[in-house]
Amino acid sequence: MKIIRTPYLPPQNYDAINILGILFVHPNTDLTKELINHERIHTRQMLEMLILPFYIWYIIEWLIRLPFHGRAYLNLSFEREAYRNMNNLNYLSERKAFAWLHYM
Repeated sequence: MKIIRTPYLPPQNYDAINILGILFVHPNTDLTKELINHERIHTRQMLEMLILPFYIWYIIEWLIRLPFHGRAYLNLSFEREAYRNMNNLNYLSERKAFAWLHYM
């Protein structure tokens, strides 16, 4: 995974953003193994959905979840899978394809 440190991406309230498998990180963000694992989970999700459908689904699901209680971002199936498994550094070797569907 290519990592680019930049003050411009991601938005201020986030530590990192994964765009097409490239990780953009604020210069002062502590890049832990767990954060990198979280983003690698997203890369796997992107690849199994052939990239563009991943982003379309992400936006549609975010829009659907906006009116519900809590932050829409944290309730997205992709984010729920990544957050719940980011501390398991072996997760990607054990993960089944389309595992994010279980977090809908």
